[in-house]
Amino acid sequence: MRVVSLLPAATEIVAALGAGGWLVGVSHACDYPPEIRDLPRVTRSSIDASGPAAEIDARTAQALATGQPPITVDHELLARLAPDLVLSQSVCEVCAVSASQLAGEHVVSLHAHLLDDVFTDMIRVGDALGLRDEADELVAGLRYRLKRVASHTPTSPRPRVLVLEWLDPPYVAGHWVPELVAAVGGVDVAARPGERSRKRSWTDLRGLAPDVVIVALCGFDVPRAERDVATLTDPEALALFRGRQVAFLDGNAYTSRPGPRLVDGAERLARLIHG
Repeated sequence: MRVVSLLPAATEIVAALGAGGWLVGVSHACDYPPEIRDLPRVTRSSIDASGPAAEIDARTAQALATGQPPITVDHELLARLAPDLVLSQSVCEVCAVSASQLAGEHVVSLHAHLLDDVFTDMIRVGDALGLRDEADELVAGLRYRLKRVASHTPTSPRPRVLVLEWLDPPYVAGHWVPELVAAVGGVDVAARPGERSRKRSWTDLRGLAPDVVIVALCGFDVPRAERDVATLTDPEALALFRGRQVAFLDGNAYTSRPGPRLVDGAERLARLIHG
């Protein structure tokens, strides 16, 4: 089977099912596992990801306001690759190509907002690939690891945790992230399971009085998160970080992708929160 994945989470799911060799094309953002990095890139972004956070946010908002998706498909390349299956998503038009740009293709669209949805999507991908048994085994293993990390974390007291996925402007991490926090014995003070990530003011965030602040930038690694924190000048932001336990997590790998490494993220969160 020839498979094109248009989002990193789907690429990771296919690889985790043992079908990485079936991938013939991936998105511009796919970077894991390492063996897929030389595959043709079927999407491109109009946003310079190396720029300041505020500039990325402004340009993304402008693109969406004008009806021009920030991520587009190279349809000529897609046609040449002649996939039997295209994996897309319907969760976030900022992060990856949606199925609406893929008329005429055999598409499986992922749309997880909760951890159970993530596992359901893994099963759906497994079904589409003819690998249902492998998908069932993958999901069972991930669920077991989540239960294991939960059983090894303190249940009292439960630290108040704030997870930030963007800093300029500040966004709290939503979707499945509050569930990850709960799984490791914390209380997410800014979001509820299944909610979309949303903007909050620094004043509001400070008023939540978290015990722990986790910075896990959507689409970026720890060094970028550390640099962005170092550039903060808002007095309320500085007050939020001052005197609190602050930790950094690779959001690109472990929180923003609805795939197998969310469980790795839970295991890392447990160590960051509880030491």
